[in-house]
Amino acid sequence: MMYDYPLDYDWSTEEILIVINLYNAVEKAYEEGIEANQFMDAYNAYRKVLNSKAEEKKFEREFKEVSSYSIFAVYKQAMKGGFIKL
Repeated sequence: MMYDYPLDYDWSTEEILIVINLYNAVEKAYEEGIEANQFMDAYNAYRKVLNSKAEEKKFEREFKEVSSYSIFAVYKQAMKGGFIKL
């Protein structure tokens, strides 16, 4: 898909890559499928970058607006384990 990822340009290059990795994992869950543990690794790293629940929700909402993919929906499926394909 072609869209701009929601990012905070105050983040370091490493932090931006971590957030993009989560966005890619969400896309993969919708388009091809992904193992729950692979998604959770990306999600847990993403949560370490963001400073608050409010910031998480802001970026999740912005990502859903540009991609139509829900980080939360993938997270809910990942909590069940196994292979995720939405």
